[in-house]
Amino acid sequence: MRIVVKVGTSTLAHPTGLLHIRRVEQLCKVLSDLKNAGHELALVSSGAIGMGVGKLSLKERPQDMATKQAAAAVGQCELMYTYDKLFSDYRHTVAQVLMTRSDIADEERRQNIRNTLFRLLELGVLPIINENDTVATEEITIGDNDTLAATVAIEMHADLLVLLSDIDGLYTADPHKDPTARRIETVPTITEDVLKLGGGKGSSLGTGGMHTKLHAAERVTAAGIDMVIANGEDPDVLYDIVQGAPVGTRFLRQEG
Repeated sequence: MRIVVKVGTSTLAHPTGLLHIRRVEQLCKVLSDLKNAGHELALVSSGAIGMGVGKLSLKERPQDMATKQAAAAVGQCELMYTYDKLFSDYRHTVAQVLMTRSDIADEERRQNIRNTLFRLLELGVLPIINENDTVATEEITIGDNDTLAATVAIEMHADLLVLLSDIDGLYTADPHKDPTARRIETVPTITEDVLKLGGGKGSSLGTGGMHTKLHAAERVTAAGIDMVIANGEDPDVLYDIVQGAPVGTRFLRQEG
């Protein structure tokens, strides 16, 4: 299978913003093993701003654009250094791909990105993709990496998109407020009622939330791609997801 895996800031970092070393090490080990099994993988990684916040010892995620971009510049270095080192331990080469909305909106630049991603896969490289937060402004920002992951999955003609976050999947109600809430294992079709289950934004270090994940699911399933939302606390969950086990919430591709 061709699989796009997106990891959120809450999966990669502690609440302090500093790297969650043990979890990231396990994530890279599992992804390397899946590549060894013959799957083609791309990783959409959040965390640049969040890790920059930690490394710069800022008390909270910055609100002004200049400080966000500065934090992203610092954090992206640490993020890619870590990925390169860890994947190298398993004899896999990684590549950094940074995008903005302008790259996706312009057809020629979009085709260039597509060509590069396909060539990287042909060369056996694992692309690591993030929004180019260092230069992106409000006018050209993609906004969140759930949306970016959906775009990447569609452009790469993926078979499966996996969104790893700090949530177990889609629930019938907010499980923090409603003890009767239950996890929905499978969503055959995304309806208005399903979209209404989306809540607000996620962690204080991230930008996404359930509503962005549901809109990502709406896009990729319409493009013929399955999508799974699962908790990234234990990256071993990827083995079960790839094997089709009932983990998290699986949104089924729309045929035809």
